[in-house]
Amino acid sequence: MKKSATVAFLLASGAILGGLALSQNKSKITIESWRNDDLKIWQSQIIPAFNKKFPNIEVVFTPSAPTEYNAALDAKLQAGSAGDLITCRPFDVSLGLFQKQRLEGLDSLKGMSNFSSVAKAAWQTDDGKTTFCVPMASVIHGFIYNKKIFAELKLAPPKSEAAFMALLERVKKDGKYAPLVMGTKDQWESATMGYQNIGPNYWGGEAGRNGLIKGTAKYNTGGFLKAFEALAKWKAYLPKGYQAIAYPDAQNLFSLGKGAIYPAGSWDISTFRAAKVDIGAFRPPTPTGSNKCFISDHTDIGMGLNAASPNKDAAKTFLEWMTSEEFASIYSNALPGFFSLNSKAKVKLTDPVAQEFVSWRDQCDSTIRSGYQILSRGTPNNENDLWAASAAVLNGTKTPKQAADEVQKGLDSWYKPAK
Repeated sequence: MKKSATVAFLLASGAILGGLALSQNKSKITIESWRNDDLKIWQSQIIPAFNKKFPNIEVVFTPSAPTEYNAALDAKLQAGSAGDLITCRPFDVSLGLFQKQRLEGLDSLKGMSNFSSVAKAAWQTDDGKTTFCVPMASVIHGFIYNKKIFAELKLAPPKSEAAFMALLERVKKDGKYAPLVMGTKDQWESATMGYQNIGPNYWGGEAGRNGLIKGTAKYNTGGFLKAFEALAKWKAYLPKGYQAIAYPDAQNLFSLGKGAIYPAGSWDISTFRAAKVDIGAFRPPTPTGSNKCFISDHTDIGMGLNAASPNKDAAKTFLEWMTSEEFASIYSNALPGFFSLNSKAKVKLTDPVAQEFVSWRDQCDSTIRSGYQILSRGTPNNENDLWAASAAVLNGTKTPKQAADEVQKGLDSWYKPAK
C-alpha cells in the first residue's frame, strides 16, 4: 500500500473509531410524569438548560394524564418499560414504590443536603433514614385578594385573625362583593384552602402535626379544634349558594371580580394571571395574641430513579443537576406558585405575587398538611375525613366539636401510634 493511501486509511479508521466512541458516550433518559401541562416548559426551558452542560444526554419528557398516572406508571414498572426517572407524588404512593424496590435510595446523591428535613419528609421512609426522591417543589397556602376591590373599599391586608374578621365584615356591609370566594360542593377546598390554610397557626405547625402522629395531639382538642372553630366563622362571608359552588365555579367568580378574597393555594396564581385579575396576597392571619406564625408549605412534587433503569449514571447526572440553583430558578419562574424546596438556592422570582407567597418562608415556620404523612393509610382515610368535616362545618351541618370528634373517631378506629 502506498504511503498516501496508508495515511488516508488510518485517518478514515480514526474518524470512524472516534465517531463510535462519541456515539457510545451518548445516553438517552426518559422522564415519567403526571404534569402533562408542563410539557412545553420541559421542552423549551428545562431540558435545553440541562443540555447546555450535558449535551451527550438526551432527555425525553413523557407525561401521562394526571388521573391515569398512578395506574399507567404501575403497569409500565411491572412490564419493565417505565422511564429512567419517575416523577414522585408525595408520601404513601411513592413510599410504596420504594418498598416494592421500584425506586432507588438517593441519600448519597450530591446536592441532597440542599433540602431540609421537612422538604424531604414527603419522600422518606417512616424512620427518616432513606430518601428516595429529589424534592422539586411545594405549594404554599394563603389568601389572594382583588387589589382593585381593596383599593375601592380602602382595605389593607390583615395580619391578625381579629383584623381579618373585621375586614370580612366591612366587605359584607358594603354589599357589592362576596367577602370570601369559595364553595363547599367539592369538599376538598374546605379542608385544603380552609382548614389546612389557617390551621397551622392554631396547632403550632410541625409540632402539632407530629403530635398527631405520635398520639400526643388530637383533632378534637387544643389547636386542631380551635382551627375548626376559626373556620366556622367563615360561613357568614361566603357567596350566596356556596354549598353548590364547585372549585372551577369559585375560580370563575373571583376572576369576574365578584369577590374580594380567595382562600388559595399558590397554584392558583397562574389561573388569575391568565384571567388578567390584578391580585395581591397575604399570609394566613395569626390568632390574636400569638407572636409566631406558621404556613402550610406543602411538598407537592419530587423526582426519583427507577431502580430498573439501564441508564442510571445519566439519570443520576440529571437528578444532581435538579439539586442546583439553576434548576430551582428555572422551575420556580416557569411555574409561578410552585416553589423550589432547595433551601440553599437564592431564587429571584419574577412574579410579584409568587414572590410574596415565598417570602413568608422568611417570616414563618413551614409545615405540611396534617393528614398526609402516615395518617391517611387506613380506613377511613384521614384526609378524606377532613374534607367532609371541613365542608360540614362551613355548611353548618356540624358544629366544630362534632366535626372534630368524627375525624378523631375515624383515626382512632385504625391508627395506633407507635410507642
